[in-house]
Amino acid sequence: MCLIFFAIRHHPDYPLIIAANRDEFHARKTQAASFWQESNGILAGKDLEACDMVNGCGTWLGIHRNGRLALITNYRDPKNIDPKAPSRGHLVSNFLKGEMAPEVYLNQLQARAHHFNGFNLVVGTVDDLFYFSNYREGVSRLLPGVYGLSNHLLDTPWPKVKNGKHEFEKIISRPFSDNDLFQFLRNENRASDQHLPDTGIGLERERALSAMFIKTPNYGTRCSTVIRIDKMNKVSFSERVYDLQTFDHQTQTFDFTLHTS
Repeated sequence: MCLIFFAIRHHPDYPLIIAANRDEFHARKTQAASFWQESNGILAGKDLEACDMVNGCGTWLGIHRNGRLALITNYRDPKNIDPKAPSRGHLVSNFLKGEMAPEVYLNQLQARAHHFNGFNLVVGTVDDLFYFSNYREGVSRLLPGVYGLSNHLLDTPWPKVKNGKHEFEKIISRPFSDNDLFQFLRNENRASDQHLPDTGIGLERERALSAMFIKTPNYGTRCSTVIRIDKMNKVSFSERVYDLQTFDHQTQTFDFTLHTS
């Protein structure tokens, strides 16, 4: 994922609400969200270029029927990219497939986090989510509230994060639908130059990537995901996949109940 908004125990009916865009190169092979045959409880898309015999395929966001949840964004630092680094998507899929407590998982990850290119990782359950980045020290338990995450640290006030958080909170403060959140994620407005970050990718690229919904000839928003989990552990997981030529879309929704112990 490259842009995620989420509300933890902030809404009276939904302890967790997530609205996210996945931005990726158009050529990167991807499989839409489904329940994985090899790990029947996992619902997630697959990065088909991050598959191996040991870890299987990686993903950017997923949930297990047992309540485990994980999502990741890249940390943008073009001067420190190792093309041979292990896939960050396996940090998500390995957590979903495992049984390790989320805080323990992240604490153990810290010792080898430098092997990966920059990332932000959120793992846990509906009731207990934790955040870790290999660009900062320590693991943080996330308190109730509204959060925004892009390609810098959690809640870094880039325009699309700052403005997006405000709009996201407004939407979920009144009766809303999945479509309201999908329309919110479709915002193509770019930030003005004076508010752009300088992440080392050049002005034109900063402009293009400042939009919540990104469109460039070879890179952009490939899909959007909206997740709502209510007090009875009923999950609504909707994914909208975009045609990269016309930007028409297909939406699929999975409704199920978590089986937490």
